[in-house]
Amino acid sequence: MIKFIHTADIHFGMENYGRVDPITGIHTRLLDFEKALNFCIDFAIEKDVDFLIFAGDAYKTANPSPTQQKLLMQCFLRLYKAGIPIVIIIGNHDNPLSFGKANSLEIFGNIPIKGFHVISKPSSIYLETKSGPIQIVGMPWPSRNNISIQNKYLIKSTSEITEYISTKVTQLIKHFASELNPVIPAILAGHLTVSSGIFSGSEKRAIYGNDPIFLPSALAIEPFDYVALGHLHRYQNLNPNGYPAIVYSGSIERVDFGERKEEKGFCHVTIKDKNKCFHEFVKTPTRSFIQIDALIEQEKDQTEQLLEILKRHTIKDAIVKILYYLPSGVKDSVNLRIIQQACDDAMFLVGIIPVRQFEVKSKRAIMKVDMDLSALLDSYFETKNDLKNKKELLIKKTIELQKEIEEN
Repeated sequence: MIKFIHTADIHFGMENYGRVDPITGIHTRLLDFEKALNFCIDFAIEKDVDFLIFAGDAYKTANPSPTQQKLLMQCFLRLYKAGIPIVIIIGNHDNPLSFGKANSLEIFGNIPIKGFHVISKPSSIYLETKSGPIQIVGMPWPSRNNISIQNKYLIKSTSEITEYISTKVTQLIKHFASELNPVIPAILAGHLTVSSGIFSGSEKRAIYGNDPIFLPSALAIEPFDYVALGHLHRYQNLNPNGYPAIVYSGSIERVDFGERKEEKGFCHVTIKDKNKCFHEFVKTPTRSFIQIDALIEQEKDQTEQLLEILKRHTIKDAIVKILYYLPSGVKDSVNLRIIQQACDDAMFLVGIIPVRQFEVKSKRAIMKVDMDLSALLDSYFETKNDLKNKKELLIKKTIELQKEIEEN
């Protein structure tokens, strides 16, 4: 029986909210991600797993700061000291844009110690673990730099090159699968976009059409017992009724408010025997993201309304964003200082943001130069819903006033 951890999308350096921790001098969000990763490593050591698969995107960018590299190195060395090998798949955030530059995780493949296996080009490895052998086919983020492109495609459009890369990678997966020993457990690990995968909020900002897309049927092929994926931040099994499971472990921490309702974690996978594999999703400790949407009533004090709504949420140590919706034509009278003071227990207050509901302008009355006063008033009152039912009386009174003015 072989046990391993499948995780991905660590994203050290995602520091869009938070502040510098006064004790360590490190950004609080970086500490959040480190805490989540150490929880995963604690679990791996406690369960004495045979290896760990990291399916890409260790950092926010391919140029991490020395602090980010130091923290990641400290985390991974804990696995090395525990005798747990690490298989690292290169993700799109780990890849430099320029040809010839080293990726941000290449250093792990050049350390003169055993236990680190970095897959930066499509390849397969045979890993001898303490519980038996395992075959791993690795598919890093497919790009022009790691996929051979024929000369005739170099002058094609971006969409044509992307389609070519998808076809090429699918062929490579089939090729590597055909060369595997069918009686030894096998895993496909990649940083890929599957057509039926669900994107999280942070990823929707990316241009979906630029990703090479893969069908689930191209990944769930024999003799694989498990497909370990990274890239999409939401945990999901895209082959729940088939074998093998196609699993995105998701990110270990929330990246932005688009992920505020998602559970974060990693997968603990067990291969009991060939063609007998199951996994469980293990939640990591995460920072709460709370978005408060408040509808302001016109008759009540706006600040008091916001304070009352705030009491319904547990904002301690959370990242908080407040949106309050003002009725049309109502002046904004929220006391921001009082609301900020009420949020002192929050780790970070993103903003207190008013949202105005604009009134739809009514249709203007059609006026003609040859209209008399009665016709003009009738046309005007027809456009006013609050006066339409009283127009006959109003027109009568107006005519009377006109006559009185003329007589005087």
